[in-house]
Amino acid sequence: MIIETDNLKYDEQAVFLLRSLYSKYGYKQYKMRKFEEYDLYVRNKDFLISDSVITFTDTNGKLMALKPDVTLSIVKNTKDSDSSVQKVYYDENVYRVSKGTHSYKEIKQAGLECIGDVDTYCVCEVLSLAVKSLMTISESCVVDVSDLAILFALYDYIGLSYETRKRMTSLISDKNTHEMKHLCEDMSVSAESTALLEELISYNGTPDEILPRLKAMAERIGAQAEFSEFESVVSSLDEELQSKLRIDFSVVSDINYYNGIVFKGFIDKIPDSVLSGGRYDSLMQSMSRKSKAIGFAVYIDMLERFNIKEREFDYAAVLLYSENDSISTVKNAAQRLINEYGCVFTAKKLPEKATYGKLFELQNGEVILIENNA
Repeated sequence: MIIETDNLKYDEQAVFLLRSLYSKYGYKQYKMRKFEEYDLYVRNKDFLISDSVITFTDTNGKLMALKPDVTLSIVKNTKDSDSSVQKVYYDENVYRVSKGTHSYKEIKQAGLECIGDVDTYCVCEVLSLAVKSLMTISESCVVDVSDLAILFALYDYIGLSYETRKRMTSLISDKNTHEMKHLCEDMSVSAESTALLEELISYNGTPDEILPRLKAMAERIGAQAEFSEFESVVSSLDEELQSKLRIDFSVVSDINYYNGIVFKGFIDKIPDSVLSGGRYDSLMQSMSRKSKAIGFAVYIDMLERFNIKEREFDYAAVLLYSENDSISTVKNAAQRLINEYGCVFTAKKLPEKATYGKLFELQNGEVILIENNA
């Protein structure tokens, strides 16, 4: 459990722990500049969470942009190779319109990208690290996962056009089955095929619950290979990690860029996803790259909201001392409380409006409990 201290804030601790996690698996830190040529984002605007970008004109006349996304910058600035793999992690700030305030905000992200000869093992590793990332922050977490390759196979089976696929995917993301049925009627999709779509997006449960049902559908629509890949990835996770997985086929992403496994991570008491990622070979192709790729981002700025909600008091413990207490006495007493409660605020006077679990006071060298609110 992450405990905020005066020396290291909650989000800083989260980044530190995530960097340590990714480094253990051979991911190297990737540092980048704060801006890119604006044209990079214009060409790939559908990939961005927000199409609002802060721009400025460089001294050479080029239109530049404060980066609203990390993945595009990494893809642009890494070597293109389909015979080797590059594994990088980052903690960077991006600049885009915040959902909450609808104004521009500097948003901190951490995450990783695996680019190049991405095989099934790479996909397993990235999904595993996504789950471990959330578990590093809180045990009360879940990762929703689906596979666009299986969804695309169903689209092929039904015979949907590209434009219809885009509209259908948007409706699936919104879990709008009513409008989905109307679209099927408009496109003269058979009742049988409509039922298959409804069945697929109703899948929401543990791997043990969903995989047998998904296998039966895959055999029916000729997606055995796609299912086999998905099953092998999900089943590769150990029991503890699998307990945090939920298969949910309403989890989709832009079909212009994503093409395989996609996932979103959630923490209890935060309504929005705090992690998202997936396989994005199609983005690589749109940028004329041979490489394949998979990755995810953790939205560090959202964790402060989680910390505020989880934290009942400003301080777990407060220790008050006087001018008569020696430095060594205060130091030793503070250390004992830190060892017991993880955090202590030590001062001669209680901060104004501070809340605390326990209030202690040094009296004749002894630590005395004055007030207990825990």
